[in-house]
This record gives sequence, structure tokens and C-alpha cells, in this order.
Amino acid sequence: MPWWDLRSLSRFWVAQERMREVQLGAHTVRSHGITVARTHMHDWLILMLLFLIEAFLYEIHPFYRFVGKDMMSDLKYPLKSNTVPVWAVPIYSVLLPIAIFLIVYFRRRDVYDLHHAILGLLFSVLVTAVITDAIKDAVGRPRPDFFWRCFPDGKDVYDTLGNVVCHGDKIVIKEGHKRSFAGLGFLSLYLSGKIKVFDRRGHVAKLCLVFLPLLVASLVGVSRVDDYWHHWQDFFPPPYHAEGPS
Repeated sequence: MPWWDLRSLSRFWVAQERMREVQLGAHTVRSHGITVARTHMHDWLILMLLFLIEAFLYEIHPFYRFVGKDMMSDLKYPLKSNTVPVWAVPIYSVLLPIAIFLIVYFRRRDVYDLHHAILGLLFSVLVTAVITDAIKDAVGRPRPDFFWRCFPDGKDVYDTLGNVVCHGDKIVIKEGHKRSFAGLGFLSLYLSGKIKVFDRRGHVAKLCLVFLPLLVASLVGVSRVDDYWHHWQDFFPPPYHAEGPS
């Protein structure tokens, strides 16, 4: 393609971008909100279905994995509370991104961008939750602090087959058999698009801003290992097994 054609193509895209900026204020929640919601009605129905599936996966008991006495040496870590409390998870993984979406909306008045951002965020969180909890329930690997969940008085009991006979709180024991990066990961991708981090202008500060949500998500994951709610392999799986490459 001749160089003058590339120039004309570049001018065309610049004009299109300027036209879009002019039209942004014409698409508000009041004028186009109901239309956008109706257009994506099936997406919201699927989202509701994912929510129900996730609620079901959360309530059922995970797989009853055999836990013998010789296995307890790796499951006697102290029972601690979370450094990042459970109630804070929806705040930083869902509400914080939505607050940023709203700030962008009030600046650009683009209901399509707001709708698609919220829909994408909720899909990323729920799809990740369904896949993760389905695997957790199927595997049922005990947490590192399982001993103290199962035997809060420190007196371990086993049946004739050598499996544990827990006498702790049932809810705590159930949680001891289980394991959101998704929300902050989506926010990172959203920010990279909004601030045009890959526009080839060399603004490293933009890249740092995009990496910030990923750093926070990583530190939250590490805190779960530090609190003995997860094994380190849950976040950093080894590349090789004894049998060969994984």
C-alpha cells in the first residue's frame, strides 16, 4: 500500500474517533439504558444462570477425600483468620471496578461502554467462580489448617480404615476441604484500553497504572497462602511432576 494511502487511512480513523467523541454524550443511561439492557437480555439471563450454579456449588459439600494420620503432618498449620477478610472480596473485585466504570461514564456519557464494562466484569467473576468452585468441589483437597478444623481440641480420631473422624464445627470442616483475581484482572484490561497504554508513545506511567490491579490481586492471593488457607501449589504450580512434564 502506498504511503499516501496509509496517511489517508490514518486521517480516516482520526476523524472517526473525533466523531465518536462528539456523539458520546448522546448515549446516556436515561436515553439508551433500557434499549441496551433489552438488546443484551439473553446475556443477563445467562449471567443469572451462572449465579445460581455458583450458589449451588458453594452450598454442596466437596468430595470426601481420604485423610489418614500419616497425611496430617502437612495439614497441621495454625487456624488463622484471613488477612483480607471475606467481606472485602466483593468490594475490591466488583464494587471498586464498577466505581471506576461510573467515573468514566460521567466523563464520557457512553452508556454502551458502561453497560459492556459491567456485564464483562460480572461475567469474568462468575465464570471464574463457577470453574474454580467446580474443580474445588471435585478435588476436595484439605486446607493446610485442616487438622485444627477437624479436631479443634487437638485430639485426633480415626476410623478402622484410618480415615479421620472429625468432631469440629461442620461448616468449618466443610470449608477446610475447599480452596478474586478475575475482577481486578478485568479492571486492568479495562484501564489499558481507556488510557491507551499501547499507543506506542512510550508513557511507562500508564503501564504502571495497569499493573497496579494485578499487583493487588497477587498480594491478596499470597496472603491466603500466608494465612494457611491455601497450599502454595494452588497459586504456583510446579512445572514438572515426578512422572515428567505437566
